[in-house]
Amino acid sequence: MAADLESEVQAIDKSLLECSAEEIAVKWLQANDLQKEVYQHLAYYVPKIYCRGPNPAPQREDMLAQHVLLGPMEWYLCGEDPAFGFPKLEQANKPSHLCGRVFKVGEPTYSCRDCAVDPTCVLCMECFLGSIHREHRYRMTTSGGGGFCDCGDTEAWKEGPYCQKHELNTSETAEEEDPLVHLPEDMVARAYNIFAITFKYAVDILTWEKENELPGLEMIEKSDTYYCMLFNDEVHTYEQVIYTLQKAVNCTQKEAIGFATTVDRDGRRSVRYGDFQYCDQAKSVIVRNTSRQTKPLKVQVMHSSIVAHQSFGLKLLTWLGSVIGYSDGLRRILCQVGLQEGPDGENSSLVDKLMLYDSKLWKGARNVYHQLFMSSLLMDLKYKKLFAIRFARNYERLQSDFMKDDHDREFSIADLSIQIFTVPSLMGWYNMCINPYFLKKARMLITEENLMTTIIKTFMDHLRHRDIQGRFQFERYTALQAFKFRRVQSLILDLKYVLISKPTEWSDDLRRKFLEGFDAFLELLKCMQGMDPITRQVGQHIEMEPEWEAAFTLQMKLTLVISMMQDWCALDEKVLIEAYKKCLTVLMQCHSGFTDGEQPIVLSMCGHSVETIRYCVSQEKVSIHLPVSRLLAGLHVLLSKTEVAYKFPELLPLSELSPPMLIEHPLRCLVLCAQVHAGMWRRNGFSLVNQIYYYHNVKCRREMFDKDIVMLQDVVQQNNTLIEEMLYLIIMIVGERFSPGIGQVNTTDEIKREIIHQLSIRPMAHSELVKALPEDENRETGMESVIEEVACFKKPGLTGRGLYELKPECAKNFNLYFYHFSRAEQSKAEEAQRKLKRQNREDTALPPPALPPFCPLFASLVNILQSDVMLCIMGTILQWAVEHNGYAWSESMLQRVLHLIGMALQEEKQHLENLSEENVVTFTFTQKISKPGEAPSNSPSILAMLETLQNAPHLEVHKDMIRWILKTFNTIKKLRESSSSSPVAETEGNIMEESSRDKDKAERKRKAEIARLRREKIMAQMSEMQRHFINENKELFQQTLEELDTSASGVHENSPVILDAKLTALGPEQTRVAEPRQVVMCILCQEEQEVKVDSRAMVLAAFIQRSTVLSKNRNKITPDPEKYDPLFMHPDLSCGTHTGSCGHIMHAHCWQRYFDAVQAKEQRRQQRLRVHTSYDVENGEFLCPLCECLSNTVIPLLPPPRVLFNRLDFSGQPNLTQWIKTLSQQVQAIQLLRNEHCASHSGHSEKMDQLQLPEGFRPDFKLKNPYSESIKEMLTTFGTATYKVGLKVHPNEEDPRVPIMCWGSCAYTIQTIERILADEDKPLFGHLPCRQDDCLMSLTRFAAAHWTVSSLSAVQGHFCTLLASLVPNEKNGNLPCILDIDMFHLLVSLVLSFPAIHCQDFSGVSLGTGDLHLFHLVTMAHIIQILLTSSTEENGMDQENTNSEEEVAVLTLYKFLCQCTGSALKEISSGWHLWRNLKAGIMPFLRCSALFFHYLNGVPAPSEIQVNGANQFEHLCSYLSLPNNLTCLFQENGEILNTLIESWCSNSEVKRYLEGKRHAISYARESNKLIDLPDDYSCLINQASNFSCPKSGGDKSRAPTLCLVCGTMLCSQSYCCQTELEGEDVGACTAHTYTCGSGVGIFLRVRECQVLFLAGKTKGCFYPPPYLDDYGETDQGLRRGNPLHLCKERFKKIQKLWQQHSITEEIGHAQEANQTLVGIDWQHL
Repeated sequence: MAADLESEVQAIDKSLLECSAEEIAVKWLQANDLQKEVYQHLAYYVPKIYCRGPNPAPQREDMLAQHVLLGPMEWYLCGEDPAFGFPKLEQANKPSHLCGRVFKVGEPTYSCRDCAVDPTCVLCMECFLGSIHREHRYRMTTSGGGGFCDCGDTEAWKEGPYCQKHELNTSETAEEEDPLVHLPEDMVARAYNIFAITFKYAVDILTWEKENELPGLEMIEKSDTYYCMLFNDEVHTYEQVIYTLQKAVNCTQKEAIGFATTVDRDGRRSVRYGDFQYCDQAKSVIVRNTSRQTKPLKVQVMHSSIVAHQSFGLKLLTWLGSVIGYSDGLRRILCQVGLQEGPDGENSSLVDKLMLYDSKLWKGARNVYHQLFMSSLLMDLKYKKLFAIRFARNYERLQSDFMKDDHDREFSIADLSIQIFTVPSLMGWYNMCINPYFLKKARMLITEENLMTTIIKTFMDHLRHRDIQGRFQFERYTALQAFKFRRVQSLILDLKYVLISKPTEWSDDLRRKFLEGFDAFLELLKCMQGMDPITRQVGQHIEMEPEWEAAFTLQMKLTLVISMMQDWCALDEKVLIEAYKKCLTVLMQCHSGFTDGEQPIVLSMCGHSVETIRYCVSQEKVSIHLPVSRLLAGLHVLLSKTEVAYKFPELLPLSELSPPMLIEHPLRCLVLCAQVHAGMWRRNGFSLVNQIYYYHNVKCRREMFDKDIVMLQDVVQQNNTLIEEMLYLIIMIVGERFSPGIGQVNTTDEIKREIIHQLSIRPMAHSELVKALPEDENRETGMESVIEEVACFKKPGLTGRGLYELKPECAKNFNLYFYHFSRAEQSKAEEAQRKLKRQNREDTALPPPALPPFCPLFASLVNILQSDVMLCIMGTILQWAVEHNGYAWSESMLQRVLHLIGMALQEEKQHLENLSEENVVTFTFTQKISKPGEAPSNSPSILAMLETLQNAPHLEVHKDMIRWILKTFNTIKKLRESSSSSPVAETEGNIMEESSRDKDKAERKRKAEIARLRREKIMAQMSEMQRHFINENKELFQQTLEELDTSASGVHENSPVILDAKLTALGPEQTRVAEPRQVVMCILCQEEQEVKVDSRAMVLAAFIQRSTVLSKNRNKITPDPEKYDPLFMHPDLSCGTHTGSCGHIMHAHCWQRYFDAVQAKEQRRQQRLRVHTSYDVENGEFLCPLCECLSNTVIPLLPPPRVLFNRLDFSGQPNLTQWIKTLSQQVQAIQLLRNEHCASHSGHSEKMDQLQLPEGFRPDFKLKNPYSESIKEMLTTFGTATYKVGLKVHPNEEDPRVPIMCWGSCAYTIQTIERILADEDKPLFGHLPCRQDDCLMSLTRFAAAHWTVSSLSAVQGHFCTLLASLVPNEKNGNLPCILDIDMFHLLVSLVLSFPAIHCQDFSGVSLGTGDLHLFHLVTMAHIIQILLTSSTEENGMDQENTNSEEEVAVLTLYKFLCQCTGSALKEISSGWHLWRNLKAGIMPFLRCSALFFHYLNGVPAPSEIQVNGANQFEHLCSYLSLPNNLTCLFQENGEILNTLIESWCSNSEVKRYLEGKRHAISYARESNKLIDLPDDYSCLINQASNFSCPKSGGDKSRAPTLCLVCGTMLCSQSYCCQTELEGEDVGACTAHTYTCGSGVGIFLRVRECQVLFLAGKTKGCFYPPPYLDDYGETDQGLRRGNPLHLCKERFKKIQKLWQQHSITEEIGHAQEANQTLVGIDWQHL
């Protein structure tokens, strides 16, 4: 059936391609009824092109649609071939000064913090880079998709509205002309016709609700095919949809994932194709399976023709959007067509129809028509205004639809409010419209359309849940109500957009409509006044925490709106007065029953009485939510700030204000806070604690706590805490004057003060400071403008953040009782400031700072400090402190009183200093505190009590403050006397002050002397005790001294420093060094033990991992591990095995017990929790018991192994030629014996007799293993672990590849260490950390000893094959050529397998001789390798001495190579270039060899190569028994070497390379580094925004992730790019790690600006990115939006982690520190 369908489709395609677009267009031009002709054409052809089978074919459909459907429309529109017509239109079109680029998801956007009218005004990257804003303070974010660039929009920018590209020419600045004048008249008519028909067709078909017929389209051949169409929703998860589809349409999981991905991306997808019954069956299964817990998935069975027409309808809208891009005139015509009212009257235009049908459309359709609106209506300034009016009229309906819609706001038409409500001219105040008609239209939004009132009423309509008093009630909120509440909050955002641009001119209409909106806003606040009231819980703790978050969320969202309302009111005096009156009226209504039936009572104190209301907060209901009271407080401050209170007092109802009524509720709120701090409300649970926290928090305090203080400033019992809180409240009421309008300050003073007090706690990062400061509607704190005045910036290091520190001169402005401090912050600030003063050797008093004067309206507030009641309170508390045993007072109380006295003295001092001649100082605090109390009490004066307390021993901490008060008192006294005409004796106060100071000095001196004597006495006692102990234990002491001497001399003897001797690492001349005793301690049992061959094994915790850090070919396909032979490592080092260790030592048996316990614990834990841990026990992983470093095996510690196998050298040592000849005979004998043994077990002895064995060679000899059973077991354990991890196979200790993997790991680990040292320009020896040094020593010794537990014949076989690659024999064929072998791996394998041959050689040749000859042989092979692959260019840089011995010799060798290769090598005449190239190429090999032989033979490194200096090459050659002129090796052994070189060069692969048919690695290999990253992070964001998911047909990736190792961009964390790996579905990043990094990966999540480390499928962590802002901070998640630049030091740190193979270790530490990381499904990233 599928084949038939395919052939039918092909036949149709052929007939369709024969259609002529030009002929159809000519036919349309002659038609009388164009709509009928077009509709007939579409009715016939659309079903033939679209939806011809079960699977969509977008490329075929688009091609045919363009040819048959869109082509005729373009011909008709242009009146000629569109290939010529459209370019003509574009040429005639006047280029727009608006950019209008529509942002893609994730694209970088920029907003200038200095010039943008509001934060929604943004630029695309291209416009930003060409604008003046690049040099300003800007914010960088990523777009969610859908918005557009505001470049060229003069209403969006205070300055610099144009970039260089869109800058207007002077001739174009004239009044805007009608764009239709650029179009021919006949084209205008044709455009109207075709746009009207196509737009109507698209709108009708998209809003069509019948599933089985079409609007005005008669189907000629009605087929009986249907689609089961599945629609997206935001309720069901991916997993639910995938599971349901598998059951409903019987598809595979992969197919179901594909369906689910498309549904999520496009909003709908057909999941079945066939007849009606077949599709309906799938629909019923889907509905049944998804309707159990929630509403079912939306599924429709739709006729294929309807789906076809809808698909073309979307294509048509996209086409319209592209066509109008050619001409502004076409754009204008489309706008007119779209907004033209239809026959049905209101809301019958095509644009209205689409808008009102929005919530019923699927996601893909919404996106298409939203894009069209943005490229047409919003890009034409005239029609933007008309569209805004339509939008405002339908606002309530659109929002109601959005509430019911389950799609996110970004997919709703309601989201366009940000494009409309933020444009000032649309909001009705800028006189920038084209003519009076449009001016009138533009003002309609706020005036005639009454937008503010509409938004607020719509908002309130959706919050219908009220209590009896009409207040909002959020109790017992269901999930559905909570969902609706989240939706409703978007309306507040719209209100913010409306208010964001403030008017510069007010009309009467605007005043009237704004005040109507203000009335509606007061109604909203009235519903919030007193909501969520609470009553103190007594006796039993509250059972269920009440709902409190919704009310605070509402308060937080409205905070900015309330502030913006006040800002608007401040701009017009009439509006401010009316708003104040209205707010007062509403507050009266709220408080009509505020006395709660209580009668007023009269309180008396100090001869004063006041009438108030009795209200017990601890018994009655009290609410934190008082927005109306707080709005009135804000408006009252504005009356002072704008001086309206002084200009028009007669218009204000100030005389009607009732102080008790105004302060009652704010006071209740503050008393509630005091009682909570006193612990009286503990039984009310955490909900109340959280409410009090947010009441003071920066997010809410501006319109809550701050305004309550203002209200108490406007007007102005149970335990110690309440008294302290009352005193604190008075400090705040009198001292908080840094709000403009209350004190004579400006906004910058307020911000400075906030910053000073935040930095008084501790130095802070920029982001911490920003969080601690309130933001305005533009998300600005104003910090940048003042921070330099009060703080110094300290740059960050490799870790941490840049910090701001308070300038020392600003410390004098510190106020201990700053009202925005929390309790903890106040305590920390006090401690920090006292500590600072002690460091500066100052007294530790923290006096109140000098304050700015109050504004006239608030000036009388200072009199609280000198009021009789206040003086009485001060005197009483000081009296309690003097008689401290008699009363329950606290030091906090006294501290607050001293602070208040200090404030009063500062106030009086300022009054006197600013005194003018005509003024009289009415503030006489000093006089009042000097008077004693009146009879009958006759209490002493406050001043006298302070003098008494100055010397009170129990008040040591307050002495400095009291001293400061007395000093200030005397200063004021002098000021008063100097301003007074009569002389007054001034000695008394001075004498009193001086005498008190002398007394204090003497007291301090006496105490210091006592302390000194005490110290001396204690030291003398200790000295005496030491002498006594030594006398009693003379013998023990003497013995210890002797041991110390002997151990010191022993160390000296065994010290690896041998003076005046040449150190040689290998060969017969190897320097003999006595190995010191190696005594180590087990970290588990703490026992010490010496490392010996026959003792119990000691082991190092180690971690083995596959590695591609050195790889030069990451694309190499991994062969089947079961069949792969790893004997030869390719020079591309595509994948190696790295071993690392933390260096901690254990007994083997202790470790085994520990590991068994870990396994048992893990099994129990898995049964209980079933989650991953940071280590995988099944793979042998564990954490080091001491440092918790991830490990997966242990390395045995061994004494030097070569000493065990070396014999006496009793014969002359052969040269290389003789040695190779003898060795070849031995190898031949071994191979013959092995072949014979394999063929038959019989006749073995006969064959041996016939063999001519080399002298002293005994192949039947079996060496006895010298190691203890414990060590042998550990040798096998580590060898098997290396084999298992390195090859990714199951452990098998019998496999002959085990020793190969051990040698390979040793070689690869040495190579990585050498590269790290070279990259960091460190010497080869002396700079390795202990853990790496111990690891290399143990690993090398282990690799050298492992052959003793392997099959001897297998190791001998490996040696024979390895040797055959250099010394060919007829037995070994198909070996890799010299170009395809890594020579260091070959050297290590040859040297470490050679003892298996040498142990049977009794001829007297030493093992060292073999090592030396093998090393020389491999070195010569490497030299040939370098010369063959050398790409030396003769560049004329020859040195003067061009004929040195080395240069002549290397040139001779090169010429010989040319002969051997048949002149295929490039001719080089410069020996200097060759020698230089050879030295550079062989240096890494020599360095690795030096490390290898150093750890193998234990010969210390010469001092010359322990530092970086000249002649490193010569020193290395000396240490390695090599001649400085390496070519001497060839001359000394010329006879055999010529034969070998010829055999190496004759290999077919070498010839292919020289002919240019294949690639080879050249030397020295460059070190691998992570990719280069751009300096500016926005370049990466831009790159990521252009990245499309490779599997989703061009869809933008949601989480583009960059591999930092190879630079590949991946589509992470999505179903679309999941692949199967080892039988499990994994995400793109996890799959990539296995090809790029052998399971380990480093990625940068571009949208989140976050580095991701992955290791395997279950391990991962996030790591700080290398991008920092100007304040030295990272911005993970791009929340702050500051420009980010690459920090090279931090990037190097990440690179170093990678090069050192520490990524897995870093992940382990991160997961142990943060257990939430363990629960993340890393494999899905």
